Amino acid sequence: MSPLPDRNVFGEPLVPCSFDPLTGFLRDGCCRTEDSDVGAHIVCAVMTAAFLEFSFQYGNDLSTPRPQWQFPGLVAGDQWCLCLSRWIEAHTAGCAPLVVLESTHENVLDYVPLAVLQQYDHRSDGAVD
Repeated sequence: MSPLPDRNVFGEPLVPCSFDPLTGFLRDGCCRTEDSDVGAHIVCAVMTAAFLEFSFQYGNDLSTPRPQWQFPGLVAGDQWCLCLSRWIEAHTAGCAPLVVLESTHENVLDYVPLAVLQQYDHRSDGAVD
């Protein structure tokens, strides 16, 4: 018997976040996790210049390539499986990136209400209330 598929915030099968750049803690394109992922890379986020600068200022340079970790460096517009805690931190600071809901793992709902995530839906006009 195979394990149940990972689910997104709508309770549907998790849709891959990005293959270019290849994302996911497991580098399989999906925002799913396992016990060794202490950062919980489960939010599929669309990078913005403002968020990349915010992340850099808070000690996580997401723009510089790190080939030793299979990390290409990100630019605005890239989709990336972001650590849940970093997204929440950016949300609190008012600069969270948009979210690809169908590619964001359902476990995010343990920490962020769906209504809040929907305010950041990448398919919206980008206006966050």
